[in-house]
Amino acid sequence: MKTRPSWFYKQSAVIPYRTVATKLEILLVTSRRKRRWIIPKGIIDPGTTAVESACKEAYEEAGVKGRSDQRVVGKYEYKKWGGTCVVKVFALEVKSVLGSWPEAELRKRKWMTKKQAVKQVEHPGLSAIIRKFSLG
Repeated sequence: MKTRPSWFYKQSAVIPYRTVATKLEILLVTSRRKRRWIIPKGIIDPGTTAVESACKEAYEEAGVKGRSDQRVVGKYEYKKWGGTCVVKVFALEVKSVLGSWPEAELRKRKWMTKKQAVKQVEHPGLSAIIRKFSLG
């Protein structure tokens, strides 16, 4: 097993959201290998902040751009590479949805109600963060 640098285990993600006719919608994407519903996330690259990195992942994985603030809305952990990844989660108010994006061929994306998103996400820590997510 290859060892990874410690910074690989520090990750960030966004909950991409929009409001349609006063209803909150959350955008989920599928993971590349197991095709599970997740939120855009990735390693925090050296030289970038957690929120900058998360917004970059939203563009690459989901094809969305928008506005995020610096507040962490939650954290969750998962096992990978023989260690534990800690993921800081931010909110991203989606301002534009792109027709093509870097990982369009690798993932599906789908807008869902918060209730649907909570049911679709398998990771209990992430599901709990989405359940608690609110505007305001």
